Amino acid sequence: MTYCVALHLRDGLVLLSDTRTNAGVDHISTFGKMHLFEKPGERVMAMLTAGNLALSQAIVNMLAEGLEDEATGKVETLMSVPTMFRAAQLVGRAVREAFRIDGEALKEQGVPFDVSLLLGGQIAGRTMRLFQIYAAGNFIEATADTPFLQIGEHKYGKPILDRAVTFDTDIYDGVKLALISMDSTLRSNLTVGMPIDLLVIRRDAAQVELRRRIMEDDAYFRMISDSWSEALRAAHRAIPRPDWS
Repeated sequence: MTYCVALHLRDGLVLLSDTRTNAGVDHISTFGKMHLFEKPGERVMAMLTAGNLALSQAIVNMLAEGLEDEATGKVETLMSVPTMFRAAQLVGRAVREAFRIDGEALKEQGVPFDVSLLLGGQIAGRTMRLFQIYAAGNFIEATADTPFLQIGEHKYGKPILDRAVTFDTDIYDGVKLALISMDSTLRSNLTVGMPIDLLVIRRDAAQVELRRRIMEDDAYFRMISDSWSEALRAAHRAIPRPDWS
């Protein structure tokens, strides 16, 4: 399993993903689930992946090599598409192509076609956008009313984001909230694991502002974890007990 989250805020994007893959309790590996496509000053896109690792890697490779446009015959990649909407369509095509190639074989083995992706970024002179692409290749977009998207094991981190994140949240407060969301998931689900990858993209910069791999001994992340636990304990102690008895 995995947990990936992306925040679409007024000042830019915050993206966070874990790195654990797991095929049973005795087969745990680390694979990066954050994929960056960047030409600084011209475009920057990041894709987070969840689900079947082989499918995710196949889709990422298709996008790197390019897919032929049926109308023009030209090969398109994420580095050549003119808009973020077109980028989301291209990712959807890659998902459907992976299904065409592997879907039937997976079905014969009793393996579901399980893949989901988050794609966020900006092309210079265009609008910053964030999409979630499903296993059917269709997608939805984050908005000012729904400023974050999650894939994978999202239920433990979602309540924190629901209560605290708005479109106007400062971008580095967004980093803090995404890390709290990840910490809550790590504590509750062993299939999500360290290290975690963090990316910050400032609106209209068309390049990465911050990219960091956070390890288990990272001092800031440990402080976040300890402080959030203590804050929860203090909050529940401060709430009056029920007077029902």
